[in-house]
Amino acid sequence: MARDSGQLGFTGAGRHIVDEDEIKLTSVGVDIGSSTSHLIFSRLEMKQQGTRYVIVRRTVLSASEILLTPYVNDSTIDVKRLGEFINRQYDRAKLARADVDTGALILTGVAVRRRNARAIGELFAQEAGRFVAVSAGDGLEATMAAHGSGAAARSALSGETVLNVDIGGGTSKLALCTGGKVREVTAVDIGARLVALDEDGRVVRIEEAGRHHAAAAGIRLELGQPLEPNGLRRIAAVMADRLMETLPSGSLSTETRSLLRLPPLSYGGRVDAITFSGGVSEYIYGHESASFGDLGALLAEEVKLRVRTLGVHVVEPAARIRATVIGASQYTIQVSGSTIFITPLDTVPVRNVPVVAPDLPIHGEAIDGAKVSGSVRRALALLDLADGKRPVALAFHWEGSATFARLKAFCSGVTEGLTEILSRGHPMILVNDGDIGGILGLHFKEEAQVENPVISIDGIALNEFDYIDIGELIPSSGAVPVVIKSLIFPASTQPPLT
Repeated sequence: MARDSGQLGFTGAGRHIVDEDEIKLTSVGVDIGSSTSHLIFSRLEMKQQGTRYVIVRRTVLSASEILLTPYVNDSTIDVKRLGEFINRQYDRAKLARADVDTGALILTGVAVRRRNARAIGELFAQEAGRFVAVSAGDGLEATMAAHGSGAAARSALSGETVLNVDIGGGTSKLALCTGGKVREVTAVDIGARLVALDEDGRVVRIEEAGRHHAAAAGIRLELGQPLEPNGLRRIAAVMADRLMETLPSGSLSTETRSLLRLPPLSYGGRVDAITFSGGVSEYIYGHESASFGDLGALLAEEVKLRVRTLGVHVVEPAARIRATVIGASQYTIQVSGSTIFITPLDTVPVRNVPVVAPDLPIHGEAIDGAKVSGSVRRALALLDLADGKRPVALAFHWEGSATFARLKAFCSGVTEGLTEILSRGHPMILVNDGDIGGILGLHFKEEAQVENPVISIDGIALNEFDYIDIGELIPSSGAVPVVIKSLIFPASTQPPLT
């Protein structure tokens, strides 16, 4: 494998990155949503620090055009036109599919529906195994937007409480960030393309929520009919009023509460800064002026008018409509076999398991199992994993001694927090960055009497938005190969190394 200035260029399925200090990856982030779709091609330069590689430089190679997601009917995406768009973006970037080492395919809104997701997945069939595919619901969308916009990173660097408001075509997602983490999220049916007009000013799209907002504005919508003068402005004003109600300390009306897609924010304290992302943010910050026959520009104007009265600092984010993943990094490590626990052995391999990394309250002398359970449940909810439909890997940093009492409380809390996942027969997967994997796995199986398969490995520091593959046990060494795929955002802080 040839080196370039001392760095390894990593392209091709047969290449490995073992024992290399520095590597380069070509990565792509593909975001397909209800309203818009786009891609970002990036070069990731990674340097080995400890047992894992960290991103030391990200370079955007090409940002695609923004496509209004095409449909063949109200709920089915036109995959043929979408495929042509994707192929054209590869051509614009002067990249072939084989040139891309890894990536992330993010589906949101209508794209998540089974028929659409399956057809879109077929567009990327040849990338199977190299790409992380994520179907994002409202909670995960809100969390990802907060990281992608830079709101989470800003809260870490400045110590501020930062609210990210992502206003898209169909929904608006709010994420409250402190200390570099997303603490709470909510979502509401407010968006720029809930009502859309053609070039002649006739209504060509009405979502149910759009009809609801129009009725509140005293406007009757009819497909194929022109909208009354100033109609869009009046609808945008109603939406902006309702959006303001969803902010911390806002007073939720019955009408707005009925539009919430997640529980409202419970935080009632001060917000130091607000960032906006999503398509409407392009208008809010003056980067877009063209009309697309929807509410985007007007909604932005109405939101700006109301935000000025809040007395909160409005900050332009690092990314706006592209506040999503720019790809994924991927690297392989091996775990020491001396302190891991896997039973039964045929539980592995497991592939593309999402990682949850809750702030576990385990630093004190005594561990409160109920608090551990609550932390696990909150972390699952933020990433739309609380329904238990897929396995997860619980990542944590163990603190303090491993006494029987502390292990018992920890295990009971984790088991309770993962109830939905375990009830569906998924394995208990634990990953910690110390050397306690073996004793924890043994305690879950023999003392806590967990009936599910148990995988407990250690020596690995994982983070939110990581996905992990755990391979079969290597008989000669007792180790298991582990592949970590990390979603990369345009404005994310590098997690601390331990």
